[in-house]
Amino acid sequence: MRVFFSTIFLLLTFTFQLLPQGRELDSLITAGVNQIYGIKFKDADSTFKLVMKKYPDNPAGVFFDTMIGWWKIMLDLTSEKYDQKFIGDLGKTIDFCNKILDRDPNNTEAMFFKGGALGFRGRLYSIRKEFFRAALDAKDALPLVYKVHEIAPTNKDVELGFGIYNYYAEVIPEKYPFIKPFMIFFPGGNRIKGIEQIKDVANNGHYAKIEATYFLLQIYYSFEKNYDSAMVYAKKLLKRFPDNPVFDSYRGRIYAHKGDWEKTAEIFHSIYKKCLAGFPGYNERVTREATYYIGNWFKIEGQMDSAIAYLKISARLSKKLDKKKQTGFLANSLLYLGMAYDDLGYRKLAVEKYKETLDVEDFHSSHQLAKRYLKRPYVYWKRRLKKGSIRKK
Repeated sequence: MRVFFSTIFLLLTFTFQLLPQGRELDSLITAGVNQIYGIKFKDADSTFKLVMKKYPDNPAGVFFDTMIGWWKIMLDLTSEKYDQKFIGDLGKTIDFCNKILDRDPNNTEAMFFKGGALGFRGRLYSIRKEFFRAALDAKDALPLVYKVHEIAPTNKDVELGFGIYNYYAEVIPEKYPFIKPFMIFFPGGNRIKGIEQIKDVANNGHYAKIEATYFLLQIYYSFEKNYDSAMVYAKKLLKRFPDNPVFDSYRGRIYAHKGDWEKTAEIFHSIYKKCLAGFPGYNERVTREATYYIGNWFKIEGQMDSAIAYLKISARLSKKLDKKKQTGFLANSLLYLGMAYDDLGYRKLAVEKYKETLDVEDFHSSHQLAKRYLKRPYVYWKRRLKKGSIRKK
């Protein structure tokens, strides 16, 4: 259900973009949006406050100022710290737009930003699994989608919403068959057409250009498993926003999937330095991921003392952060710590870590390997692997 509602709200959110505006307003909004993606939230807030001051009757400033809250949530989706403020701010945006629509029912700006606010609120509700509330926002927002399309059928930013819908409406039901019964109420999708539409916006869009590029990164990474294409878009985003931890981390993960562990470690070392330096958005979750990949690289290279130093940080942060749902970072950090201790001859410490691995949720083959290494030390299996007597796991 969460994936289903998220798909619908992807369409709603990015269909509602600005119609052509005055040059000054356009310039201010573009600057503020770039500041959000650059994780310069204070600068963005100042920019949008200026928009609200100069254009008090235009909902653009109110809406985009609220989007700062969205990216704060994006930096740590598991935290609900910013949820209530974000929902409250979206409510104020909707009220602002409703007052305009009461006076002028065909006001395009008010329709755009009311739809955008409903879309983002619905997306958050779906992420938090509040599906009834998400459905209510869908009911209110869907009619606006088509109205906006009638007003601006050639607007490239509007096209992004339809491209996203076309892609996910075909792909999601294939990946999650339980969604199919719900899709009878919505138009069918077209995966190929969807990708082409999103690419068109990434190349030719205005306000939605960055978001289109980000969606292509996610699509190629998570669904298409085409890591070469995903890397193209990760690098494009990082060239513009080198200190965005979301884009930064994607590049490291892509290299890991490609099996280039040296490059993976190099990128996550850079990320870890930003974490230590207190760069905005480089929080404990980013630190946990960076130290995990660095530690794994040292383990692969046989530098077990260094591996232990980093994996300890990752395991400690995972225990702190994984309160609601345990992650693969926790299971593998503990398992790899056991393997590193075993390799150095610290069998007692290794056994402790293998037992800890069995106490947390299984991730891929973590339990199987922990049980194997409890029976015989990791170094035993390592020697056998070198001799070619067992298959590499």
